[in-house]
Amino acid sequence: MKRILLFIFALLIFQVSTPAQDTNLTFLYINGSNNNDKKMKDWYINGVNKLHPVMKRKFEKNWAIKKWTKDNKLVIDETPQIFFWGYDSKTDLDFVKDRLNISKAISSTLAYEIRSLLTQFMHDAIWVQKTHNMLPILDDLNEEVKKQAQSGQNVIMFGYSAGTFVNYQYMIYKFPYIDTSELFKALKADSEILEFVENNPRKSTCLSALTYEKGNLGVMSETGHFVMNQNKDLLMKNYLKLDEYTEKYCAPKGYVKGIVNFASPIPLFYSDMADENYEFTYYTGYMVKYLLENGIYFLTVNFREDPLGFPTSRNFTIAQIEDMAELKIENPTGVMYDNSSIWSRRSAFLAHTSYWSARGTFANGVVKSFVNGTKFLYDEKYQNKVLKRKSKKSEVL
Repeated sequence: MKRILLFIFALLIFQVSTPAQDTNLTFLYINGSNNNDKKMKDWYINGVNKLHPVMKRKFEKNWAIKKWTKDNKLVIDETPQIFFWGYDSKTDLDFVKDRLNISKAISSTLAYEIRSLLTQFMHDAIWVQKTHNMLPILDDLNEEVKKQAQSGQNVIMFGYSAGTFVNYQYMIYKFPYIDTSELFKALKADSEILEFVENNPRKSTCLSALTYEKGNLGVMSETGHFVMNQNKDLLMKNYLKLDEYTEKYCAPKGYVKGIVNFASPIPLFYSDMADENYEFTYYTGYMVKYLLENGIYFLTVNFREDPLGFPTSRNFTIAQIEDMAELKIENPTGVMYDNSSIWSRRSAFLAHTSYWSARGTFANGVVKSFVNGTKFLYDEKYQNKVLKRKSKKSEVL
């Protein structure tokens, strides 16, 4: 009996003296469209709760991802963090549904059913794309990321469907990739402002910190052009507070480790990013430079049967990215990679909502994208093999 008591006592001492292993990575899931009532919110949350343990296990077991982390340690929070913006669009959706009900009495059944289906699937995606709706969501999301950072947690953000728009705009508005001296030169500011900026250097900032409602240094136009505040005295006064605005409104540097977009219709809704006259392309180039130079992963992962899962782009080498952006990328460690060829074994009608039911297949695809994306950009032998294979396919076509 005495031996048993000593054993139990020793066991308790061991448990007390051995601290629980702290997590160092949080998965933050962002909902898509058609999630603006309790039933659909519950559907989304239940899906995430089924997916997260599988995703966590696949990440923690993969040797290449563990090697990517500091000290070869990767401990992911068991609880998925969910950023839910679905209810924000409910008022506008109720307005559309009211008009839809009016049309029921005057339309053919087929026309009404098609109209109803479009409303159900497309309204939120169109709503969240609008800048005045998007910006408050980005502020709320950034507060969640900052809260994780204050707890020492790194974050990978998983955006589903229209949630990919939120991730995309978060990178554009919240990543601190803007060098103010370069920005004011590009804006062709007068010599007085250029000299003032040169004599009062500030750390890199983000679009949110610069904009009228935040830093009041200027405003973003509908054409994606940053227009400086025309009150020069106010512009320079607010410029001196820019580091304070950066701290408050920009993403905490070093804590966003990855962006994973899935079931992504971004090219369908943001096709203007291909327009050379659209000024956001200027900011996108510097955002990509920031992403690659700071070890951030930006992945697009889609089921090939998903009719709304659009590839974001072809996979480009660092040299090709530099040529397109006309920027020099210094010591890149980040990854931009698209994997839209995953077989879900679902029909085209079900694939868009099957990332939860086919969670093992999807989680494998995400992990594979982390690994193969890294190899494609930084393993010359693997890169040449992939490019050669693509070249042969082109010849056949």
